[in-house]
Amino acid sequence: MPWDDTTDILTNDRSIDRLSLAAPLLGATGWIDMLSRLVAVDTTPAADRGCELFCDTLRDLFAPLGFGLRRVETPEALCPQVSPARARGPVISLLGARRTGHPACTIHLPMDTAAAGTGWTREPLALTRQGNRLYGLGTTRCKGAIAALWAALRAADAVGLGLRHDLVLAFTADHGEQRHAGLRHMAGQGLLEGHLLALDGLAAPQIWAGALGALEYEIRISPEQAPGQALGGSPAEAGGPVLSRLMALREEVAARRSAIPAPPEREGEPLLRPSLRIVSVRASEGRRGGLPSCTITVLRRFTAEEGHHAALAELSAALRDAPAGVTLTGRVLRHMEPVAEPDRGAHAGRWQQALGWGFGFRQEAFRRWGSLAPSPLGFVQQAGLEEILMGGLSRRGQLPRAPDEFTTIEDVEALGRSLLAYLADLPVIPRD
Repeated sequence: MPWDDTTDILTNDRSIDRLSLAAPLLGATGWIDMLSRLVAVDTTPAADRGCELFCDTLRDLFAPLGFGLRRVETPEALCPQVSPARARGPVISLLGARRTGHPACTIHLPMDTAAAGTGWTREPLALTRQGNRLYGLGTTRCKGAIAALWAALRAADAVGLGLRHDLVLAFTADHGEQRHAGLRHMAGQGLLEGHLLALDGLAAPQIWAGALGALEYEIRISPEQAPGQALGGSPAEAGGPVLSRLMALREEVAARRSAIPAPPEREGEPLLRPSLRIVSVRASEGRRGGLPSCTITVLRRFTAEEGHHAALAELSAALRDAPAGVTLTGRVLRHMEPVAEPDRGAHAGRWQQALGWGFGFRQEAFRRWGSLAPSPLGFVQQAGLEEILMGGLSRRGQLPRAPDEFTTIEDVEALGRSLLAYLADLPVIPRD
């Protein structure tokens, strides 16, 4: 019987066989050498042309897999804050897709890495192998996951394993001081499609359930001064009533609830709660002819139910009824949107099964968890991609930006197997 005349059952059987063939091929794809190339490119903020060189490397690696990666530059207006540590030049991201007519799935991977701090005992920009461990800057957060994806696609192509999604690869340069400008720009331009799979998360039996939003807000108290008149009221004295209003708001906010489950390290707290925290209070004496002032900085974490505008309105209310002789002004220093129920879509169950197939996690061990830190993926949800899945290579207990960053051969290939199982054109993932 010709292959084209086979039944769907036989087609599924062939796909299962090809998935079983592809998984053992991961180690033969040469991904360790590929990861060594990635680690050797300095993608820290201060690197001269590091991001451009990394983009060239990614194009060379993914072009044979059918991805014509194109450069996406973030407008300067979206990233006005440039720290002295960052080399000058545009923020560059890469976008590419393979089109076969299937529903789209966007896979997001950051390209940039934080600068290596003190304490490294190995060369950060050289991949060093010790047993099953692979040391190097970026091996855990981004570059190791890129290697896992590349190996999975190479293995799938080698055995003819069909994929159920057209993949859109989004590599973004999101330098911290740029407030995740690359990802936000792509989302705002409608360049992300389908649902999103982010690969800079944990290697754990957990399904990401979202994150609170965050507003960093600055209140400045300064004296009024008309031309030729003496200074008005004291900013330090006026700061007292403002702080009192903020403290009352803090108690009110703390009593509210969130639908986001707390992470495992917060035992005894079933949910993440919105909060208001006074970050700093600074007084200036107005030297060298300047006017004295008082500055209060607060961090407000808010839920999707509260919303950004309501949280901002509450903070702005603290500026009302200024004491005589002083002026109260407020401004937003940082704004991150919340991520609400990103796993409540059609694909979360399959991703959970794929992680179990790839890493060997028991299905009963999976838990929903929310992240303490705000996520730029809130802007992705705002752009219309409501379903966001999370995976990666970070392990519980590994500190971010710790010296001697490493991943393991087993974890990279386990993530590769998970991607193969998730993307394979099969109605059900087979049990291993």
